[in-house]
Amino acid sequence: MKNFELEVSAPGRLCLFGEHQDYFGLSIIAAAINLRISIKGKKRKDKKFNISKPDIGEEDEFYLEKELPYLQERDYLRSVVNVLQREGIHLASGWDCLVRSSIPINSGSASSSALVVAWIKFLLEAQREYKHLAPEKIAEWGFLAEVAEFKEPGGKMDHYSSSLGGVLSIHFDENLRFKKLKNPLKEFVLADSLQKKDTTGMLGHIKSHVLHGVASINKNKRDFNLKTPLTPEVQQEIEKLPAEEKRLLHGTLLTRDLTKEGEKLFDSDEFDHARFGQLLSLQQAVLRDYLHITTPKITKEKIRHGKKLSILIKIDDECEEFYGFGHANLKLLNNKEMVFRKSSFICDRTVLIRCSKASNDLNKELINKIKDSKKRFLIIISDNDS
Repeated sequence: MKNFELEVSAPGRLCLFGEHQDYFGLSIIAAAINLRISIKGKKRKDKKFNISKPDIGEEDEFYLEKELPYLQERDYLRSVVNVLQREGIHLASGWDCLVRSSIPINSGSASSSALVVAWIKFLLEAQREYKHLAPEKIAEWGFLAEVAEFKEPGGKMDHYSSSLGGVLSIHFDENLRFKKLKNPLKEFVLADSLQKKDTTGMLGHIKSHVLHGVASINKNKRDFNLKTPLTPEVQQEIEKLPAEEKRLLHGTLLTRDLTKEGEKLFDSDEFDHARFGQLLSLQQAVLRDYLHITTPKITKEKIRHGKKLSILIKIDDECEEFYGFGHANLKLLNNKEMVFRKSSFICDRTVLIRCSKASNDLNKELINKIKDSKKRFLIIISDNDS
């Protein structure tokens, strides 16, 4: 059989709204990006696979068998082969493959899912008769190979985003539904903070605490679930939970509601870019303050460089906006109190100085709600130049 060249690729993705919602059966909005994983291959006459991954300095090889053993944790190249063969896909020959990627690893851009999707596409196209399978089928097999095979806590968002591309709304309820949204978005700048994150450990922590919190509330409120509206009655039940469960469950419900508003925005006749930016800032604040999955180092560096920063305080339907300035002498070490000062005075509680508003300039209703110790509120610090 003659040799021939084959090349496929799959994109990474940005989660616009709904981070950590898919594995709870909730909705997300994600967008594929132009950073991709590509796999090139040359067909062999035997059943051996030689795989070169120069971006991470690795080589791999294996022969096609009925069930490949896993030689490392999350051995995705082998798990894809195992899943496809269990699904009845006949892989006839081996390949010499080159894997290249422009997606940063461990950065929240779905590099591992893009690898899995690209590898599935490569193996299917290599057999020709399978090359036109529906992308959602590829996404489902990707989930099986990456998540289910290794009993990981993740969901299907990354696999659907990478397989289908574009901007997607995906509803992960009992019957999964997805919709390609119109794309009014232009350029995004994806910055790699170089701060590695333990994605799998974080997923497991969030999932277990949120589900335990739901089970605790169900003892007093049997009809409660993650689709229940965030009413005052529900808020009261959440406040009874241990601190970690309370924080993570509240953050999950806030993210759910922001995702709903985001989808309405994409479905509207005229896309409101300003409102889109506000929703992204709110989502980031929830990730930072409730789910604790952001990079505080970046915000602190901006403050210490003396930048002019905008502040948004939000509690329920009350909002207040003002601006302030950072300073090189700010310590930013107090974990219990923070002060935004109209003056230039600096102490260990000071976050910004020379602010445009003092406490007596703020909305009185907002101040009263902040004084209510049972209520949580968001403080969003953003860069005017970003």
